[in-house]
Amino acid sequence: MPLPLDPVIEKIIPLLPLRDPTVMTPQSARDSLRALAEARKAVPPPPVDSALDIEVQGAAGKLAARLYRNGSGPAPTVVFFHGGGWVAGDLETHDRQARNLVIETGAVVISIDYRRPPETRFPGAFEDAYAATRDVIARIGEFGGDLNRVGVAGDSAGGNLAATTAIACRDAGIRLAGQLLVYPVTDVVGSFADASENAKFPSRAENADGYFLSRAVMQWFCGHYLADSADGTDWRVSPLRAKSLAGVAPAVVTTAWFDPLRDEGHAYAKALQAAGVPVTYHSGEGLIHGYFGLGDASEAARAEAQRARADFRVLLDKGV
Repeated sequence: MPLPLDPVIEKIIPLLPLRDPTVMTPQSARDSLRALAEARKAVPPPPVDSALDIEVQGAAGKLAARLYRNGSGPAPTVVFFHGGGWVAGDLETHDRQARNLVIETGAVVISIDYRRPPETRFPGAFEDAYAATRDVIARIGEFGGDLNRVGVAGDSAGGNLAATTAIACRDAGIRLAGQLLVYPVTDVVGSFADASENAKFPSRAENADGYFLSRAVMQWFCGHYLADSADGTDWRVSPLRAKSLAGVAPAVVTTAWFDPLRDEGHAYAKALQAAGVPVTYHSGEGLIHGYFGLGDASEAARAEAQRARADFRVLLDKGV
């Protein structure tokens, strides 16, 4: 029997943004996520030795990025992609997640401010994520310095970008030490509006509404990212639809039990395993989408996120 919804998180849900797509605009979504980050500034962020704003090469020019580091010696390097439905989220909204990655994995973390829709539609965010990863690898001496210990990570839409980047790296002969996919989007065929596609993932009905991220909001996100809904079959946005996952980097995949994305994330973990990829899976019982950002309030959220990051550290330390 799965755990019930964490009572602390249950009280937080009404305070969370991005819950009403009928009034949401791209700018209001961005503003609300940034406001949530601003509201938490009274709580000091997890301390790291340095957090430096830099630039990396994207698919169409330079991208803003932030380099986090503890210490100065050789270390693993993680390229991190923030969530926010591709539309919202930025370096500030996910600053604490990046810091926790540094602290708990020992890695140098580079958080990427990829181009967002609707200004830049699919495949812009994917192309930026992949280009940024290639740039970091080409400049590895400026970062962790170890080509054998490079990983990608992201949450939600960022988990989608990490997953698709890992496939692109496999195809290019680039070996990654690991990928951390936090409640990732893995299959957008039908853009969360097609009943037959939604039926493949019962969590889209079970958790359609009431637990922060809703199915309707996912439909809204897809409508902004995809200029043509037919693009949903492309593995660069639906990694679960990739012809083969064999040979991609070992993965840590987390889902949240009360999340419409739960079942597609679990399906992706199983698909990776079926392709012979080493996978550690965390089901996130009692938790909602976004719980990696709720660790300051919820002990259950903090503990589950820490378990996932500890498993990711094992992959990074082992290397390729």
